[in-house]
Amino acid sequence: MSKPVVLIAEELSPATVEALGPDFEIRYCDGANRDELLPAIADVDAILIRSATKVDAEAIAAAKRLRVVARAGVGLDNVDVAAATKAGVMVVNAPTSNIVSAAEHAVALLLACARNIPAANAALKSGEWKRSKYTGVELIDKVVGIVGLGRIGALVAQRLAAFGMKILAYDPYVQAARAAQLGVRLVTLEELLREADFISIHLPKTPETVSLIGEEQLRLVKPSVRIVNAARGGIIDENALAIAIKEGRVAGAGIDVFASEPCTSSPLFEFDNVVVTPHLGASTHEAQEKAGIAVARSVRLALAGELVPDAVNVQGGTIAEDVRPGLPLAEKLGRIFTALAGGVAAQLDVEVRGEITQHDVKVLELAALKGVFTDVVEDTVSYVNAPVIAQERGVEVRLTTNAESPDWRNLVTVRGTLPDGKVVSVSGTLSGPKHIQKIVEIDGFDIELEPTEHMAFFRYEDRPGIVGIVGRVLGDHGINIAGMQVSRDFKGGHALMALTVDSAIPQPVLAEIMKAIDASNGRVVDLVE
Repeated sequence: MSKPVVLIAEELSPATVEALGPDFEIRYCDGANRDELLPAIADVDAILIRSATKVDAEAIAAAKRLRVVARAGVGLDNVDVAAATKAGVMVVNAPTSNIVSAAEHAVALLLACARNIPAANAALKSGEWKRSKYTGVELIDKVVGIVGLGRIGALVAQRLAAFGMKILAYDPYVQAARAAQLGVRLVTLEELLREADFISIHLPKTPETVSLIGEEQLRLVKPSVRIVNAARGGIIDENALAIAIKEGRVAGAGIDVFASEPCTSSPLFEFDNVVVTPHLGASTHEAQEKAGIAVARSVRLALAGELVPDAVNVQGGTIAEDVRPGLPLAEKLGRIFTALAGGVAAQLDVEVRGEITQHDVKVLELAALKGVFTDVVEDTVSYVNAPVIAQERGVEVRLTTNAESPDWRNLVTVRGTLPDGKVVSVSGTLSGPKHIQKIVEIDGFDIELEPTEHMAFFRYEDRPGIVGIVGRVLGDHGINIAGMQVSRDFKGGHALMALTVDSAIPQPVLAEIMKAIDASNGRVVDLVE
C-alpha cells in the first residue's frame, strides 16, 4: 500500500521532517513559484508551508487528494481557510509556537528603552563615551500597563512581576478573577494610560483596536512613560506617537510592528529614544523549530484520522454533510455576539433548533465559540482551543438542542449573559439550496439580513426621521448603505436599526451617528477575514 504524500513547499527545520517520521513519502517544491506549486500539489495528501506559499482557492481546487494544509507558524493570511473548509480540507497551524519568543521580545524592547541600550551602543561604537547622556530608569516598583491579557500578555506580566513591577491590565474580555490569578489588577484603558510608567501592547488587530492608542490617548500618559508594541502594527497611531515623543509627552518607545510592512521609513526612526526592530517577535530558532514540529505532528494525526488539537477549521473526525454548511454561520454569529456585547460573557449558550439536531451538532457550538474569541485574543482560535480560552476567561458554555423550530427550518442562536446581568443574543439560519446565511434576530428584535463584511447596529427610541439622519451622516463620509432594516417592539417604543455597508464605519463616524439619533447603543461589526 502506497504511503501518503506530504509536500514541503518551503524551507523548514530538519526537525520537521524527523517529526513526520518514515510513514510518508516526502516531496519538495518552491511554493512561492505558482508554476511549480500547482502541478506539485495535484496528488498530495498534505502540504507544509510557511508564509511565502499561497494556498488559495485555485491551489485547493488543483489538489484533488489534499486533506491537510499545515502552516508552520501562527498567521494564516496566505491560506484560504473558507475554500479549504468547503473542500473538506483541514487547516492547521502552530498557534503557541511563538508565544514565548514574542513575550521575551516585548520584555527585551522594554528593557532596551529603559536603559537606552541601542543608542548607547551606537554612540560607543562611533567612538563616544557618554555615560551621563544615556542614564536610564529601573523597573522595580514602577507600574506597567499590559493592554491585552491574552496568552502573550500574561507571559509578559509574569516576567515583569519578577522585576518587582506593579502590573495593571486593560482587557474587557478577561474577568477579574482570571487577572487576580496572575497578580494583575484590571482597570479601564484611561486609568492604565494615566497610571503606567511602561505600557506594553498585546492585542489582536481588529477594526476596534486600530489606532486604539492615538493622539487623544497619548495626551493622558505621564511624560516619563515608555510604550512597547510587539503585537500588531496600527494599534498605536505611529504619527501621533512620533509627535508625542517630539513634544516630550512620551519618554520613549519600543516598536517591533508597523501599520504597513515592510517598513523602512517612519518618523519614529528619527529618535534615539525609540528602539525599532523589523517584526522579530517570532524570529527565534526555537520558535521556528517548535512550529515545524507542531505542524508535522498535526499532519500525522490528521492523516491517521485522529483528533488534531491545532485544527483551525474542522474538529477532526466526521461532520455530517447537513451540519457542515452551518459552520461559517455559527462562527459569524459568535463574532457578531462579541461585537454587540462589547465584553466577556459570564454565561454563554449556543442553542440549535430544527431538523439539523438529528445529527451531532457539537461542532456548531465550537464554531460559535471560535467566533466569540476570534477578534479578542492574539492567538489563532481553533475549534479545539476555543473551549480552553473560554475556561481561562471564566466563561461557562452550554449547548442546547431542540427539534422544534416554529419559524425556521433550522436556527442557531448565540446568547450570553454579561457580568452585569444584561443578556445579548443573535440568531441566524441558512436559506434555500444555496445555504444563504441570514441574521434573523438581535436581542429579541426580528430582522432578516444577510451578513456582510461591514455591518452596524443601533438601538434608539422609535420616532420619525431616524433613517434619513443615519443615511445623511454616512453619505457625508462617503459610506454607501447596501441594506437596512428597522425593527421595533411597538410604535414609539424601542427600535433596532441593522445596516450593511460597503466600507468600514470608523469609530468617530459611529459616535457621530449615535449622537445625532440619541442612540442608547451603537456597534460596528466587521467580518473581514
